[in-house]
Amino acid sequence: MVKIIDIHCHLTFKEYNTDRKQVIEDAREALRGIVISGVEPEDSKKVLELATLHEGFIFTTLGLHPIHVEGRTDQEIDEYEEFISENKRRIVGIGEIGLDYHWVRDPLKLKRAREIFVEFLGLAKEFDLPVVLHLRSTGEEAFEEGLKIISDEDVRKAVFHCFTGRPQLADMICEEGYYISLPTSIVRSKSMKKVAKKAPLSLLLTETDAPYLSPDEEERNLPQKVRVVYEEIARQRKITVEMVDEKIENNFERLFGVTLR
Repeated sequence: MVKIIDIHCHLTFKEYNTDRKQVIEDAREALRGIVISGVEPEDSKKVLELATLHEGFIFTTLGLHPIHVEGRTDQEIDEYEEFISENKRRIVGIGEIGLDYHWVRDPLKLKRAREIFVEFLGLAKEFDLPVVLHLRSTGEEAFEEGLKIISDEDVRKAVFHCFTGRPQLADMICEEGYYISLPTSIVRSKSMKKVAKKAPLSLLLTETDAPYLSPDEEERNLPQKVRVVYEEIARQRKITVEMVDEKIENNFERLFGVTLR
């Protein structure tokens, strides 16, 4: 059986509090690796603990989700950045970080979110780590602004997590050498399916964003459901799932600098 990869999920979230151990055991049966993302300081501690328990299978990125910027003082953010610095050898990336126009709409709060976004991009460059980008808006303005910011900041390694934009925007991202990660909600999106068909396979990655974005809308998402993304990429490109698997594994190892066992 093809062993697959989920490059972005949140197994520390409360949705797994009752059966987290079983969820991870089940995921091991289907996957080669999982990346879990720390979204704020307390979550990041849990993320590192979980990765330590499952070394070589669970990998971690640490960041500050834009919805968690509000209310944090400069000192608190400095302390969190110091925590990430102290653990830089235990992580494979910085993220998720970025812009969220869905939840953060006040101009002053957005300005603050942009400033912190750029700060964390600086951390990624300092540590030579890739960036996992959270860019959310009703249209494509967050993706477009995020692309401009990382280009202006000369960030060379980045993945646009949960990409929902048009194929034309995907082309612009890929022209810059950045990666696009397609989520399990691809089953409901004509636009994502077009991206799966047209974007360079060498710059595609796969994710669940579990517990969110399940292909079965009313159910909690699980890492192994990332298989639907592999199947959709294969269907759109008229190639085998095994061929997709080989490419995604190569992309994963190249971006995050790890070798899967």
